[in-house]
Amino acid sequence: MKMIVAIIKPSRLDAVLDAVTEAGASGLTVTEVRGYGRQKGKTEIYRGAEYEVKLLPKVKLEIAVSDDLVAGVSDAIVAASNSGKIGDGKIFVLDLEQALRIRTGERDASAISG
Repeated sequence: MKMIVAIIKPSRLDAVLDAVTEAGASGLTVTEVRGYGRQKGKTEIYRGAEYEVKLLPKVKLEIAVSDDLVAGVSDAIVAASNSGKIGDGKIFVLDLEQALRIRTGERDASAISG
């Protein structure tokens, strides 16, 4: 099992949700986060005053999948979130040692399947 963690632009969230569902992910967690990378923030004007926003709003997706779905779900995230511009985001794939569905006690692959 793997945990896919993706950081994407908020404007691409709906497209990515549709794409990962179609790729076979049965569930995910979405968190609104702020951060920066090579994008380094941006300058905005508010009520005539210019100021720099260093931490930009992003969306963090956490998706637990079986090993055979990793490539398909990752490719779906890339296809749905890629604008070709800096700040599109990152995907991290981590080993997931154990999963447990609290309600039924199911473990591992059966705990993360639909």
